[in-house]
Amino acid sequence: MTVRPSDPLLAVARVLILIGQGIMGIAAAALVVGIPLLVVLQDRVTAEMREETGRTDIAFPLLPVLGVMAIGLAVVVLAFFFLRHMRRIVDTVGEGDPFVPENADRLTAMAWLMLGIQLLVIPAAALTIYIQRVFEEVNASIDTDVDFSGILLVIVLFILARVFRHGTSLRADLEGTV
Repeated sequence: MTVRPSDPLLAVARVLILIGQGIMGIAAAALVVGIPLLVVLQDRVTAEMREETGRTDIAFPLLPVLGVMAIGLAVVVLAFFFLRHMRRIVDTVGEGDPFVPENADRLTAMAWLMLGIQLLVIPAAALTIYIQRVFEEVNASIDTDVDFSGILLVIVLFILARVFRHGTSLRADLEGTV
């Protein structure tokens, strides 16, 4: 199958994936800088919270916030690598032959990366609920809903990886008989 080198869908996909990777890189850099900065500025943050709320008994929940930030860093790194695999798959489509064994491996890796992200959401949600309780009287609201579409994506990626692996095996058998 030959694909036009100027396929607009592939061009848009490449651009969006690169933008996504750029955003993940910036987010990772911000978290790498923000985590130690928050440790250094903890007293200032607590003082500002007390001033804003008028409560002298409130303390900034440093460890839970650092936990959420560390989990966030792990998530954006996993998302960056997910997008890297996706970009490489899109590149093989542009080259005209996406049904290669490497793409089956990439799809499997993408499924594991997405599963990792889904599992990291669990402790992040627990920490977020704790942080929300600390700020209950401050009217802070944080979303902790479970996203079943991510779980479905993991299942679909594992299935697609098997389909690709089986398809490339069948094609290799067919080429061997011709």
